[in-house]
Amino acid sequence: MTTIPRCTLAPGVEISRVLTGLWQLADMERDGRSFDQAAAAQAMHQYVEHGFSTFDMADHYGSAEDVAGLYRQQLHPGTAVECLTKWVPVPGPVSAHDVRAAVDRACTRLRTDRLDLLQFHAWTFADPRWLDALWYLEAERDAGRIGAIGLTNVDTAHLRVAVASGIRIASNQVSGSLLDRRFTNTLAPYAQAHGVGLLCYGTLLGGFLSERWLGVAEPDWGALSTWSQMKYGRFIRAAGGWEPFQGLLRAVHRIAEKHGVSIAAVASRWVLDQPGVAGVIIGARLGQSAHATDTARIFAFTLDADDCGAIASAQSALTAIPGDCGDEYRRAPFLTASGDLSHHVSEFPAPFITRPGTNGRTLALSGTVWEPMAGYSRAVRKGQTISVSGTTATHGDRVIGGTDAAAQTHFAIDKIAGAIHSLGGTLEDVIRTRVFVSHVDHWEPVARAHGERFGHILPANTLVEARLVGAEYLVEIEADAIVSGS
Repeated sequence: MTTIPRCTLAPGVEISRVLTGLWQLADMERDGRSFDQAAAAQAMHQYVEHGFSTFDMADHYGSAEDVAGLYRQQLHPGTAVECLTKWVPVPGPVSAHDVRAAVDRACTRLRTDRLDLLQFHAWTFADPRWLDALWYLEAERDAGRIGAIGLTNVDTAHLRVAVASGIRIASNQVSGSLLDRRFTNTLAPYAQAHGVGLLCYGTLLGGFLSERWLGVAEPDWGALSTWSQMKYGRFIRAAGGWEPFQGLLRAVHRIAEKHGVSIAAVASRWVLDQPGVAGVIIGARLGQSAHATDTARIFAFTLDADDCGAIASAQSALTAIPGDCGDEYRRAPFLTASGDLSHHVSEFPAPFITRPGTNGRTLALSGTVWEPMAGYSRAVRKGQTISVSGTTATHGDRVIGGTDAAAQTHFAIDKIAGAIHSLGGTLEDVIRTRVFVSHVDHWEPVARAHGERFGHILPANTLVEARLVGAEYLVEIEADAIVSGS
């Protein structure tokens, strides 16, 4: 039997480099359907016997946590398995009680008193309260209730914000495949440099990267049978469509035949070979189909230079998936099963309190002690115009981003976005920004971060060196916006 390599994400948290994903259990329960949980739990054992002892699940993956808990406490007690789960709260304020309740719920379902790894997903970064959740999770880890904290669908900029703020992040789970290479651009280098392991899902595009789809006609995209196919069908169309995808399949098929393995094995091996990748997640429909034997073949061969060259040539015909990792959940085009967020989130509460001001103004207030003392608002709207006050990387009594000027810039822009959202606009409405850096040496990382966030908007901009209030602040930004529409 092939030995399955393992990877250490954090002290005491070691995983198989191929994880078995349990997202499809939710699909098996769609539209009121049910399945035999005991049979599904028993089906986990063949993966464990092959060395795939790590399972990925979430609070919203149907009965996934219950199935895993049944396996390790009742069916196979004492068998070493790692259960990586997620907490995906609705947007809005987060309290310590909310976090404790989420940990309690996961522990109850998994039948344990300690979670191996809890991965957190934030729907928006314009609301700074996503960081509150992470600090409360840090307290749960320090109390011994969580082995390590991970993130899911977090882009490079906000992984940077979290890490630079001193939050100990073990992993970041993101989409990554032969077709979706966004993770290789900036996320993987940053993650690798800061000890954060990438866990890539969507590696097989919901089964599209397989012999089944080689050489067949383009499917009826409106008649696909599983959520995975619906979702990754959108990725295929975003990458240029069926013809270039078939070109990729043909190239990978030739490599698979050369090594005597499947297309899926080649696709998974390519992702695993990318720097910074700790593991890939391959979904399973427990009790309905099994792929442990074929998956083990991933480690029975290596991709040589000719293989990599052929793959790169086929990839060159594809259109790059836009943006950074996780953008498919935060901005159009929404590459989700439904094509929007309707089955995930019902609303996005305003990050800041608003109230009427004088002379037809509407004020956005962040609640700091400085606003009433100095007599100002975080932002003011009159008519279609929104003006945002000078904004630093401050949240409550914390300075966000530490000594990383780029991280401070990203967080300041997030606060600006949150203030504008609270007053009915978007970051795309910004027409001017003014940037103040505490030392001219910081101009380039600040300017580059500004470019990452405003490069598609291109507002008028000024950047100057200025002495800021507080040596800990490296950058301050103010903005003006004109809201389009009524």
